[in-house]
Amino acid sequence: MPTRPFTILCPTDFSECSLNAIEYASRIGEHYEAVLILFHVPNLEDYKKLANSEEPSDMHRFAAVKLTSLAETVKSESLKNGLNDCQTVIKEGKTVQTILDYADTHAVDLIVMGTEGVNDFKKNFIGTKASKVVENALQDVFMIPRKVYFRQPRKLVYATDYLEEDKLAIQKVVEMAGYFNCEVDIVHVGTRLRTIDKALHQTMIEEIYPFIKYEKTNFVLKAYRDDPGLGLESYLISAKGDVLFTLSKKKSWFESLFTKNLSRKMSYFINKPLYVIKNV
Repeated sequence: MPTRPFTILCPTDFSECSLNAIEYASRIGEHYEAVLILFHVPNLEDYKKLANSEEPSDMHRFAAVKLTSLAETVKSESLKNGLNDCQTVIKEGKTVQTILDYADTHAVDLIVMGTEGVNDFKKNFIGTKASKVVENALQDVFMIPRKVYFRQPRKLVYATDYLEEDKLAIQKVVEMAGYFNCEVDIVHVGTRLRTIDKALHQTMIEEIYPFIKYEKTNFVLKAYRDDPGLGLESYLISAKGDVLFTLSKKKSWFESLFTKNLSRKMSYFINKPLYVIKNV
C-alpha cells in the first residue's frame, strides 16, 4: 500500500499574517513532499473588513475565489520543488474548534497558521484563536507572526528543559535544519547557573549529540535572572535565530512559561516564528 503523504493544514482568513503562514507552509511542504490544505472558516466580522459585504452568498463566493487563487499561486511556485498538492477547503463552524476537528479527522501532521487574524491588532499579543489552537491541538503547530516573511533560515533554536522527550523532539528540528542546511542551537535558559544546571547540561550534550548526529549543532546554557522568557528572547536576538522550537509537554519549558497566560506570554516571540512540537 502507498504511504499517506505528509499533510499540512494552513488556516487562512486572508489577513497579511495568514498569507505569510501560507508561504512558510508551502516551503516546508516542498521538503516533506506534502499535501497542503488551505483551510477557511467563514466569519462575518472578517468579511466586513475584507469585502464590505454582509451577504452569506457573497462571503462564500469571495472565499472560494480567493482560496482558488492562492492555491494556484502555491502550485505554480511549489509543485516543481517537491510539494505533492495544494487543496482548498471551506468549512462552516466556530473557527478554533473547526480547525481542530478537521485536523483530527483528516490525520493532519502539522498546522501552520498566523499569530493573528483580520480582527487581531493588539500590540505584542498573539491572537486568541491562534493561542487556543496551540493549546488544544494534538498536532505540531507552527506560528508565523504578521511582519515575518519567509527567508531561508540560517539558525533554528530549540529551547530545552532537559526532558527525555527532547531527544525525539530535537530530531524534528535537525531534520528541518538538514533540509535548509542551517545551524541548530539547543538552549537552556535558567534564572541562575547552578552546579546542577551545568551537570545536566553536560549530560544532555553527551546523550543527545551522538543521538542526532548533526554537525551543525551548538549546545548553549544561559542564565537570565529576571525572567527565562525574556532571556530566551534576548538569546534569539543576539544569536540571530530564525525559528524557535519548543516541546509542549508537562514539566517542559513551554508549559511552565506559556500556559498561565499563553496569549500574552507568546508576545515574547512576536517577531520570530514559533514551532510547538506536540508529537514525539
